[in-house]
Amino acid sequence: MDQTFLRVSGEEALPEHLRGGVVAIGNFDGIHRGHQAVLERALEEARRRKVPALVLTFDPHPRKVFQPDVPLFVLTPPAVKAELIEALGFAAVVERPFTREFAALSADDFVTSILDERLGISHAVTGFDFHFGKNRQGGPAFLMAAGERHGFGVTLVDAFRDEGAEIVSSSRIRALLAEGEAAEAAGLLGYRYTVEAEVVGGAKLGRTLGFPTANMRLSAEAGLKEGIYAVRFRRADGTLHDGVASFGRRPTVDDNGAPLLETFVFDFTGDLYGEIARVSFFGYLRGEVKFEGLDPLVAQMKRDEAEARALLSSVRPLSELDRAFAF
Repeated sequence: MDQTFLRVSGEEALPEHLRGGVVAIGNFDGIHRGHQAVLERALEEARRRKVPALVLTFDPHPRKVFQPDVPLFVLTPPAVKAELIEALGFAAVVERPFTREFAALSADDFVTSILDERLGISHAVTGFDFHFGKNRQGGPAFLMAAGERHGFGVTLVDAFRDEGAEIVSSSRIRALLAEGEAAEAAGLLGYRYTVEAEVVGGAKLGRTLGFPTANMRLSAEAGLKEGIYAVRFRRADGTLHDGVASFGRRPTVDDNGAPLLETFVFDFTGDLYGEIARVSFFGYLRGEVKFEGLDPLVAQMKRDEAEARALLSSVRPLSELDRAFAF
């Protein structure tokens, strides 16, 4: 059997060797510890049945379709989500385009055309509150009854609660990141929050100050608190470097600059332009400050570097997923 992880468009035919698998169904924005409880249950069921384990997810996020004028901070764009799913051990992710036409499918049509005919599943695993189909008419009881008719099993996974007995959710994580609480968000994610983007050219001011940066433009909807962070930077070739990053509008040198993630990569010289790189956030150091000139700015940047190096020297992986992404 081909063991290569696949990203399959929801409108493509599923490769034959993946049919008959166990599928975890959900949007899974963040792949946080609650999602991981669902995904691990699917992996266990697939191992028990000796069949492939798949994830069926949707893009864009349904809220972006139904409320397009309301900004939504998406924690894991499709490429990052797929990498997390692969790292967990799945054979494939099926990325179903979410459109108003797709949302208008009846719950019965969703089961028949997607789960049965297109994917040919043997078992479905979802969260206890999963709803689907036009007007969310399909719920857990409907899915279990449909499974009996179509010949597949269904497992429902209860809400996952953290050590404080609170339900882990994507909205909680978005709120923490908006406050700069990177470490607390990592506790709910089970790994350090990570972004991926192309390294682009900048004004090169950092280079003249002795702090050359790798600049990455994130989504305009990124809800990360502006400020300075201790980070790890992973290059396209997989090599990993500690660093310190500024996310914001560079108030000292450019009052009107677009938000940008600028990472000073420690112990690295070379050209990163054009690379698709990842940055993992370990700790929030301080907010942005407008300095009276470049000398005070450079002095603070040296303090930021020292603080980031100290913080990163003592970190340990939170999980195997964290190890795969940030260690």
